[in-house]
Amino acid sequence: MRLAITTANDARLRSRPNPWVGAVVVSREGKVFVGATREPGNAHAEIVALQQAGDLAQGATLFSTLEPCSHTGRTGPCTAAIIQAGITRVVVGTQDPDVKVSGNGIQQLRNAGISVEVGVLEHEVRSQLAAYLHHRSTGRPYVVLKMASTIDGRIAAADGTSKWITGQTARKRVHELRAQSDAIVVGAGTVRADNPSLTVRDVDGPSPRRIVLGKISDQALVHPCTQWTGTLPDLLDTLGKEGVVQLLVEGGARVAASFHRERLINQYIMHIAPVIAGGDNAAGVFAGPAAATMTDMWRGRVVSTTNLDGDIEIILEPNLN
Repeated sequence: MRLAITTANDARLRSRPNPWVGAVVVSREGKVFVGATREPGNAHAEIVALQQAGDLAQGATLFSTLEPCSHTGRTGPCTAAIIQAGITRVVVGTQDPDVKVSGNGIQQLRNAGISVEVGVLEHEVRSQLAAYLHHRSTGRPYVVLKMASTIDGRIAAADGTSKWITGQTARKRVHELRAQSDAIVVGAGTVRADNPSLTVRDVDGPSPRRIVLGKISDQALVHPCTQWTGTLPDLLDTLGKEGVVQLLVEGGARVAASFHRERLINQYIMHIAPVIAGGDNAAGVFAGPAAATMTDMWRGRVVSTTNLDGDIEIILEPNLN
């Protein structure tokens, strides 16, 4: 299963809106064959692994990070291919919450006499597939907020300049996050101030769809983009229906505060630079009034910390309770 998880990493940039899944077939002789989900309309991970195994799939064990699909979409059901290949045991990382699957794939395999085990390395699999699982469970995209700040919590100097608080490695990491996201959102103020293109550079991967909160000039570099004037919950509902699995929030302090106060953020990615602004007359990470009391403060859990060549990336998520 750990090999299947590693293999799934290769699918993240090409499989969306389908899940990025890894699969491994282990033959009776111990030979190993791997597969990862390909572009939409092409083979899923299980099919790729089965094709690699060929006749050696007979009597083999198949490991898949996600429950095999049991319905016909742009491709046929993986369960049918698994049964036809003669697989005798299937090990699944986690169940697929998609209403078209949601336990049906597992049941079909068991009905065919195949031994199925579910929940192996499930925590790691669910972490890897967090955006997909959230989208299929809620109908909304998984919202990631990325902010860069000084160590004393400022996102710009007193004159408003912010290029660059963090170093090159952290900025490259931002482009990786863009490539992993289906859409990116900023405020109209950020577009007017910085005129960003919000494309992916310095890394391989597609550029996300661009969303601007408010109205902007026709000459802005961010075009083509969607200019949104409705509420944030309505935006998430709309994007979710349009197949946006992950939304990256990369706006300024006001946009960040708006998503935060409405409790719409699933993951906070904070890049902290070893820089001190040294005062309170520069913009903080969140604009507007702070929590009134200690009881009112948002408390989450630190998922990871990473040194990005001197800058520190801290990833936080809401508490599970």
